[in-house]
Amino acid sequence: MSTELQVNKELLDKINPEAKEDILELQNKIQAFRNLEIDQDKFRAFRLARGVYGQRQEGVQMIRIKLPFGKVSPLQLVRIADISDRYAAHNLHLTTRQDIQIHFVKLENAPKVWAELEEVGVTLREACGNTVRNITASAEAGIDPNELFDVTPYAYAAFKFFLRNPVCQEMGRKFKISFSSSDKDTAFGFIHDLGFVPRVKTENGKEVRGFKVFLGGGLGAQPFVAHVAHEFLPEDQMIPFIEAVIRVFDRHGERTKRHKARLKYLVNGIGFEAFMKLVEGEKKALKCKTYIVDRDAVETTVPGPERAYPAVAPSDPQKYENWLKTNVFEQKQKGFYGVNVKQFLGDMATDTAREFAAIIQMYASDDIRITVNQGWLLKYVRKEALPGLFNELDQLGLADPGFDSTVDITACPGTDTCNLAISSSTGISAELERMMKEEFPDLIFNKNIKIKISGCMNACGQHTIANIGFHGMSIKNGNYVLPAMQLLLGGGLEPDGSGSIADKVVKLPTKRCPEAVRIILADYEENAFEGEYFNDYYRRQVAADKTYFYKKLKPLAELSTLTELDYIDWGHTERYVTEVGVGECAGVMLDLVGTLITETEDKLKWAKRAYDKGAYADSIYQSYVTFVSGAKALLTSENVNCNTHIGIVKDFDAHFVNKGLLEVEGGSFEKLVLKMSEQEPTQDFAQTYLNEVTNFLSQVKAYRAQKLLVN
Repeated sequence: MSTELQVNKELLDKINPEAKEDILELQNKIQAFRNLEIDQDKFRAFRLARGVYGQRQEGVQMIRIKLPFGKVSPLQLVRIADISDRYAAHNLHLTTRQDIQIHFVKLENAPKVWAELEEVGVTLREACGNTVRNITASAEAGIDPNELFDVTPYAYAAFKFFLRNPVCQEMGRKFKISFSSSDKDTAFGFIHDLGFVPRVKTENGKEVRGFKVFLGGGLGAQPFVAHVAHEFLPEDQMIPFIEAVIRVFDRHGERTKRHKARLKYLVNGIGFEAFMKLVEGEKKALKCKTYIVDRDAVETTVPGPERAYPAVAPSDPQKYENWLKTNVFEQKQKGFYGVNVKQFLGDMATDTAREFAAIIQMYASDDIRITVNQGWLLKYVRKEALPGLFNELDQLGLADPGFDSTVDITACPGTDTCNLAISSSTGISAELERMMKEEFPDLIFNKNIKIKISGCMNACGQHTIANIGFHGMSIKNGNYVLPAMQLLLGGGLEPDGSGSIADKVVKLPTKRCPEAVRIILADYEENAFEGEYFNDYYRRQVAADKTYFYKKLKPLAELSTLTELDYIDWGHTERYVTEVGVGECAGVMLDLVGTLITETEDKLKWAKRAYDKGAYADSIYQSYVTFVSGAKALLTSENVNCNTHIGIVKDFDAHFVNKGLLEVEGGSFEKLVLKMSEQEPTQDFAQTYLNEVTNFLSQVKAYRAQKLLVN
């Protein structure tokens, strides 16, 4: 192994054993990939589940740092900044999933980045890939005056339970969970695979906690509003319910057609009632029938040490007053204030991050939260500290009023780094914010119109839940192509806490989008009723004339009036060309069936390892995926399309068992495999199931060897 790959052994010995094993495995996989021993697609799936994501630029990676519910301490923030300086691009990017991303990291440095993060309690594991992604929560959780209880311990419990959990390591697609602190649903549960909103009721004179549960929401090219799965799910049923849902998704979810592989398509395909019946059928096999969440597992946020703050005058009195109105609120803990920090496009330079961390240690608690709109929330600021905090933040350019307002645009990195982006989301965001501050200065006080922008239809910028949304695209004009945006209107959170999906209105050259926003805002000012919510205004106008907005904006879409500037994207000087993301290092053609069998052997090793540790439920699930993986290998050898897990199981009966090519216990592969959902996860069953899958894999290997001899 090259010296560059090696992580310092002393550092590895400081971190927890599971993380150490992960990091060493990543080192070995990178070396094997460089040696052309691993197929590119297989390596991609592996590294994504370890937070390593290929960029648009060849030869470098984006590292996504997983921060459950957006919590980060000043110490951790400084460590991330230091790592970015050593290995990345001197910048931290905050995401709508409350992660931090660093860019332009060499693949060989990924294990070092991970190890240095683990030393301060931060992980990369399952930050990307077909796993349970970072679990988000309302940033205000714990200090929200409207909350019934703090959801932070519940989000943390879900994070811990599903990290490295066998049920969610190789799903058909990613899985997203959120916890909102109140009925305002500020964590957007209505667009998540699972969303939780606190509920409290009284039983026998005692307060009982629980959750309203959303299921099957999602964004992307075809957004869905989630179903309400439970109006009240007792808190001790939260983890079992999540596991049951994931098990059903893992078994029945699409795996071949990637664009149809999210939970929302499965739920809407088989029907909500049928899906919930499958979830009910998983209960017997669950590791935990109930799960008591430790409400003290997350250290309670405490104010920083009380100190005398010098009486200072705000450096800009008017800006300070606006900042107090838009960025500061009194916590439920009287006498303390939450302070939101508007972070332009979610990007913070590393030098700024270190200064920011020092300011936080002086004025606030150590519990910093990244917000879902790519900003920061500081907690437990004393009233007398507010002027000094404002002055310090203002010196760093971090005291702009208007947090979470119309002028606080959410945008993904777009064509700056992403393979999938079609047109620039950051460049147009900068221009829109500039235009609105100059022409509509009062919008810093408007929190009812949200603008969100994505570089493509995949909605990383959450454009489909914006009052005014854009996603990147291109338009062909004769032999030329110009950068464009699809405009959407009418999405987002409604005043009652429900959610709406935005409607597509018109496709526009991207250079004309600021004028479109100007027209929309001016029309809203002129024609909205007093105090009318933007979406109500939008729906009222469309109800009277469904082409109202299209007709207003159609002149901007006319290609006959294009100028040379329309062919240049925001933030660029050269003519626009559509680009497909640059591929990664070339792989080598491998024996696909042989590779699948090797992977099946690895899965069997994990099943045996879990059994030896006494983790019988985990062993059973690892044995299950071993059965499926082995069956997929032989089906692939016969050119049978392998889609869902349940499809693989049924197809194996049809193509092998029923034809007498392989014998299985009871004469049915489906019954053999699926009894894992019908049995309690006991040691005896784990041992029996492990023996059965070991025997099955032996048959698979023997069949494959015989076929190779014949051929």
